[in-house]
Order: sequence, then structure tokens, then C-alpha cells
Amino acid sequence: MNFSTALPTFVITLREGVEAALVVGIVLALLKKAKQSQLNSWVYAGVGVGIALSALVGVLLSWVTQALSAANPQYASVTEVLLEGLFCVLAIAMLSWMLIWMTKQARFMKAQVEGAVTSALKADKNAGWGVFWLILIAVLREGFETVFFVAANFQQGLMPALGAISGLVAAAAVGVLMFKWGVKINIRQFFQVMGIFLVLIVAGLVVTALQRFDEAAAALALSDRASESLCFYYERFTKVHSCILGPMVSNTSKILPDEQFPGIILKSLFGYRDKLYLVQAVAYIVFLLTIGGIYLRSLRGGGNNPKNQPRKQKSMSSTSD
Repeated sequence: MNFSTALPTFVITLREGVEAALVVGIVLALLKKAKQSQLNSWVYAGVGVGIALSALVGVLLSWVTQALSAANPQYASVTEVLLEGLFCVLAIAMLSWMLIWMTKQARFMKAQVEGAVTSALKADKNAGWGVFWLILIAVLREGFETVFFVAANFQQGLMPALGAISGLVAAAAVGVLMFKWGVKINIRQFFQVMGIFLVLIVAGLVVTALQRFDEAAAALALSDRASESLCFYYERFTKVHSCILGPMVSNTSKILPDEQFPGIILKSLFGYRDKLYLVQAVAYIVFLLTIGGIYLRSLRGGGNNPKNQPRKQKSMSSTSD
């Protein structure tokens, strides 16, 4: 049983879950301060429904994949690999957007949540629903990103899902430590470190997505002679050459194979491949220079203002007061 495949989803769910836990904790603290703790049940309902809907989306994606494979049994393997590649692309887009957006919006989170809760409480009879939708949207935003990441790795069995559940439990524990027991955690530093991990994970997902599309093109070309032109790089199929990824630029299979420890850990976490092709290498570098560069610049931009930093850390660590 390959437990290493659970690591990426654990890291992603932990980060996403802590973000959702912050929203939940801030809302509960505000309700307590406003002496409206009777609305806590709406908060918990929003969390429960958000998790259930995220899981339902995962089940639907799995069902769609199986249905499409069953509809074209002769191309079942091609369909599965192609869908994995598409899910990878969706996960890359969603996680990259979330990473950059969250970094820019983090210092305004408490004020935004306070404004939303205040507006909900002013609605009197509809206050519960306002709180419910606030929490539901927060949980769904994080849940969908994790679900698409898991879907992109569904061929690896249940391990990615178990990693996601473990990350969710760990995130809930962080939330309890902060808001229930008053443990001070440097949330800003936590998100910075996890963000760097996430950049590397998503960069690895870029490599994996290209690998899936290459496998799909090769499988289709082998199963249908009319599709041979899909593999425009080489004339015959071998294990050494790629189909659409160009020439091999590195081969570390004898030094650090990606199916043995510790290569398998690097493969699961960061998309490491002992055989790397030109298109993959270029895409990896471009992703790090663009999305990674934007993220690092946003960190420097968020930390240059000395007035924001202490106020943010104080607000995050003292919301349970």
C-alpha cells in the first residue's frame, strides 16, 4: 500500500482546511461577542453541508469517469487517462488562483467576515441563513479545490482520499487549538510555508498533467492506426521516447527511481519523474517563474507594510477573546 500518495492531498487539505477553520472560528467568536450563540448550529450546519457537497462532487466525478469509460470500452484506458489530465488542469487553475488570491486577501479576511456576519445579524429572521451561506461558501471553495486534486489522482486508489480526510482532521485540530483553547499560532507564517509547498505541488501537477496527455495520445495512437499522427515526435513507440513531450532531457532512474523510496515520495508530492522530457521541463520552469514568482512577490508586498503585520497576527490569534 503506497501511503506516499496521501501526502499531497494531506498538505492541500490541511492548508485549505485551516483557511476554512479560520472563517468558522472568526464567525463563532463574533457570534459569541454579539451574544448570538444560538446561531452556532447554523455554522455547524454550513460546515457539514459543505463537506457533504464536496464529497458528492467527488462521487459524481468518479461516476462520470466510469460512465464515459463504459460507453467506449475500446478506448476505456484512453478516456481515464485523458480525464485525469483534464482534472489536473482544473486543479492547477483552481489552486493557483486560490494561492494568489488568498495571499492578497488574507490580511482583510477578518474584516470581510465581520462585515458579512454583521450584515447577517441585521437581517433578524434571516440571520441564521446568512451565517449558513457564509460558512457553506467558505467550505465549498476549499472543498472543490481538494476534490479536483483527488480526482486527478483517482487511479492511485483510496490513499489520496485518506490523505484528504487526514488533512481535514488536522485542520480541525488547528482550529480547535486556536479558537477553543486559545493557543497562539503564527498563521501568517503557516500560510507562507504551506503556500511554498503548494507552489511546488502544483508545479509537479503540471508535469503529471502533461504525462497523462502523453499517455493518452500514445494509447490512442497504438489502438487506432489512423491516429498515429498524434505522436508527432517519434516514429516508433518505445519506453525511452515520449509521444508529444519531445526529447528526454534527464534520466535519473538509476540514481533516484520514482517508484522506490525516496523518489516515490518526491513523485507523489512534487511530481518528480526519473525520466523528464523537454515539454515537461519547460512547462515546470515557466510555472515556477510565473505563478511562483507572483506568489513570492505577493508575500514581499504583504510584508513590506509594518502597520499590517502586527495587526494581522494579533487579530488571527486573539479572535477567541
